[in-house]
Amino acid sequence: MDKIWLQSYPAGVPAEIDVDEFRSIGDLFERGVRRFASRTAYVCMGKSMTYAELDRLSAQFASYLQGELKLPVGTRVALMMPNLLQYPVALFGALRAGYTVVNVNPLYTARELEHQLSDAGAEVVVIVENFAHTLDQVRARVAVKHIVVTSLGEMLGFPKSLLVNFVVRRIKKMVPDWQLDGAVSFSDALSRGAAHRLQAVEVGHEDIAFIQYTGGTTGVAKGAILTHRNIIANLQQAHAWIRPFLQEGEEVVITALPLYHIFSLTANCLTFFKIGAANVLITNPRDIPGFVKELGKHKFTAITGVNTLFNALLNNPDFHKLDFSHLHVALGGGMAVQKAVAEKWRKVTGVALVEAYGLTETSPAVTINPLDLPEFNHSIGLPVPSTEVSIRDDADVEQEIGQRGELCVRGPQVMRAYWQRPDDTARAFTPDGFLRTGDIAVIDDKGFVSIVDRKKDMILVSGFNVYPNEVEDVVASHPGVIEVAAIGVPDERSGEAVKVFVVRKDPQLTEAALLAYCHENLTAYKVPRRIEFRDELPKSNVGKILRRQLRDEATAQEA
Repeated sequence: MDKIWLQSYPAGVPAEIDVDEFRSIGDLFERGVRRFASRTAYVCMGKSMTYAELDRLSAQFASYLQGELKLPVGTRVALMMPNLLQYPVALFGALRAGYTVVNVNPLYTARELEHQLSDAGAEVVVIVENFAHTLDQVRARVAVKHIVVTSLGEMLGFPKSLLVNFVVRRIKKMVPDWQLDGAVSFSDALSRGAAHRLQAVEVGHEDIAFIQYTGGTTGVAKGAILTHRNIIANLQQAHAWIRPFLQEGEEVVITALPLYHIFSLTANCLTFFKIGAANVLITNPRDIPGFVKELGKHKFTAITGVNTLFNALLNNPDFHKLDFSHLHVALGGGMAVQKAVAEKWRKVTGVALVEAYGLTETSPAVTINPLDLPEFNHSIGLPVPSTEVSIRDDADVEQEIGQRGELCVRGPQVMRAYWQRPDDTARAFTPDGFLRTGDIAVIDDKGFVSIVDRKKDMILVSGFNVYPNEVEDVVASHPGVIEVAAIGVPDERSGEAVKVFVVRKDPQLTEAALLAYCHENLTAYKVPRRIEFRDELPKSNVGKILRRQLRDEATAQEA
């Protein structure tokens, strides 16, 4: 398809990016910390860290892995924590020493954690003590050799660290008992690392930076192999898009989405790092009153998030009282931005809420709306520089402008493959190298792309992918269940929620009992919000459960 979208690019945005500007993420990091040494890099719970401090601490962590543990280049290092100062220290430490980062959702159940750590072959885990009990349950069954445990207050300095940890452990009782023999504290790891000198390593574009996990239609999470080239390309694409609207060394970005999520990782942690911005890390964005109170402390210029987060802020009266005079970029991704939310956001803040689209497999940005968009346009924007898109039918025939088809993407940000899954990789790409997104889209004559349907049965809950097969596998494993089907239904709070239809084997099985079972085996956002018991489920003539029919019935009930 001709790049018709270039005609609609904002002034100053190039058609192509230079992916060769940086040899690796470590190269990007080292240039950035030298250039912005005295500026604030991260802020969390009132504690600031400069670029120079980040340089020193990440070097200590890298030296701990390299000199103390003597790990070979390419070792997988799992990071399992919310937004804390420890995250960028561990992240950049691992990357600059040539290791591969495996981001782990700290809310995973033992079953989910075991699969991801085993699949990735992670040898090191950095984990917050609040979730150490989950690792404790699976440690004997995974290949992890080294464990670094940290606390919420560990890097906040005396006496705040003592106060935060006391509240978390003793008053709120947020740290379940755990026993991980041989684990060291994060501070101890840094101290040990300081005794070694960081050794330079040869890391290039084709080395693996991240194994970033996404859901799979088979119900098994798959790791997308994202190389240093993939990530550098996408941050260069994002930077090219926002550069005309931002000033280097002057931006303050609010980072409420978890850094272990690909959107926040590339957009906030890396792209804003390149321009010397200060990242304000929000550890618990679900505490909206606390979040709003934190916003009031900063002259923030940019914010990223998902639709549900923006909606929650708008529904807080104190949010309306904030000073938005410095804000000039608000970017929504991870799920569709709703028109009502976008219009209310502009009315309250005076700034457009700009929608973007991406996938874990694309590092993630594929399309972004112009930041100077005059009004909400219902599209996911224009393909970013150096990106090709193609709208194709089931026979891989490219469709004309205005015709629907599967959105396919090709560009330097597209993953190399799925980790150790050649069959899944082969199915994911067209013969000419385009990634199949699984989303049905249409492109107009100006180059704007709009999503009209999902080819996959994936459910999008607050920006996180939930795949029906995984939910169904868990529910079906309950001894009181014969059959189950999972679908997504509209939800005011999360965009979509999981609903399951269940045929009982045990007539005494209750909704409460089944929900309790799901909570034991699924991360909270994957747990069904609604359960409907039925005598039978609709099936095709070959016995396949018809999810689409169930979705149609649910839609009719809502109407």
